[in-house]
Amino acid sequence: MRRNRKVKILATIGPASSSEEMLKKLFEAGADVFRINMSHTDHELMRTLVGRIRAVEAAVGRPIGILADLQGPKLRVGKFSNGKEALTVGQTFTLDDNPEPGTSKRVYLPHPEILSSVEAGHRLLIDDGKLELKAVKADGKSITCTVVAGSGISDKKGVSLPDTDLPVGALTDKDRADLDAVLATGVDWVALSFVQRPEDLAEARKIARGRALIMAKIEKPQAVARLPEIIDLSDALMVARGDLGVEMPIEAVPGIQKQITRAARRAGKPVVIATQMLESMITAPVPTRAEVSDVSIAVFEGADAIMLSAESAAGAYPVEAVGMMNRIATKVETDPTYAGIINAQRSEPDATGADAISLAAREIAETLKLSAIISYTASGTTGLRAARERPQVPIVALSPILSTARRLSLLWGTHCVVSEDATDLDDMVDRACRIALEEGFGKPGDRVIITAGVPLRTPGSTNMLRIAYIGSETH
Repeated sequence: MRRNRKVKILATIGPASSSEEMLKKLFEAGADVFRINMSHTDHELMRTLVGRIRAVEAAVGRPIGILADLQGPKLRVGKFSNGKEALTVGQTFTLDDNPEPGTSKRVYLPHPEILSSVEAGHRLLIDDGKLELKAVKADGKSITCTVVAGSGISDKKGVSLPDTDLPVGALTDKDRADLDAVLATGVDWVALSFVQRPEDLAEARKIARGRALIMAKIEKPQAVARLPEIIDLSDALMVARGDLGVEMPIEAVPGIQKQITRAARRAGKPVVIATQMLESMITAPVPTRAEVSDVSIAVFEGADAIMLSAESAAGAYPVEAVGMMNRIATKVETDPTYAGIINAQRSEPDATGADAISLAAREIAETLKLSAIISYTASGTTGLRAARERPQVPIVALSPILSTARRLSLLWGTHCVVSEDATDLDDMVDRACRIALEEGFGKPGDRVIITAGVPLRTPGSTNMLRIAYIGSETH
């Protein structure tokens, strides 16, 4: 099955979409990668879901990527005597280390790292920003605050700290257990939540040891401030607009989304735009006009993937949501302005042989109006370089390694095919032309351009460029 669009669709699976039958429907509607949210999934269910996705993959004959999204450090207040309390703007409210039930004056905060890090003047946002507190005094055991906005607080609500750099990593004990479990099942991508600094990626990389690629979720101002370093240490980025819009001024999020997308494109790292893209389709069969515009902006910007969360995981219309996203993306990519916008944001290649070959392949393919760029890639590096160029013609990534093809299913404009290694140059050309014909990327007499690293299976050694005709006797 060939997609008629370049941007990929990432669908979260949950109660509304966890059966094998529904997963197949979501794939057929346009989902390229499935996300398992470990905040709501135990290990047994996760293994079941991975098994079902792999069964669908076998049935459709296409590599399908799986992203396991780790919960990250969830910071929450304790419980109240009455379950909830009304507060008034201007009153004093304290968060402390006393485990007694909370009142209208105070509440337990079971996070010593917050108590020791918050300083006077720092903001504390409770319940996704519905309550805003400002610290006036902090002594390591309690934080005395003034209520700036909001009218109440209740049990176990989340705490966001936009002004505070916490001395904790992105991995909790739960995350470490989840990471071991998902790696054992062979997932392709692991997303880290609440990354603050590049060091947060180091532990996950050490545990993963290359068994999965690491995606950094950008949802804190501290991460935005150190974006170049985080990009260097990650394999991909996710613009997690939900928490980003809580911890930073909501009006700043669109600009930050563009900054992250462009920085990731410059670095040749995949970037996913996520959260509330078609939110109204949780309960309605059609989205709002504003949501359609939001999705289209991410596509125009050249993001690698656009993501559905509750829309496909728990909504009433999961298949319709994926289908709608597919139609929006396909329409945008045929818009007369699309190619110009994508080209205008293209970055200069790095001074490497692989980048020079990828640039040349794009320019030759577009100048000669070739049918496809066909990239042999064992590690995925050649595919990444090809996608970074954002060519107008399709990219067909051929890999002898199934896990590489699954990982590349997240990549812009890339159609992944698992193929045996070529034995020599002639076999490489013949195989590329045959697959282009079989997969519908050309007909006899059309030309393709082939890139590869020679000798084969040498990671990152893209050094060969070849134009070839698809022959009627291609075999």
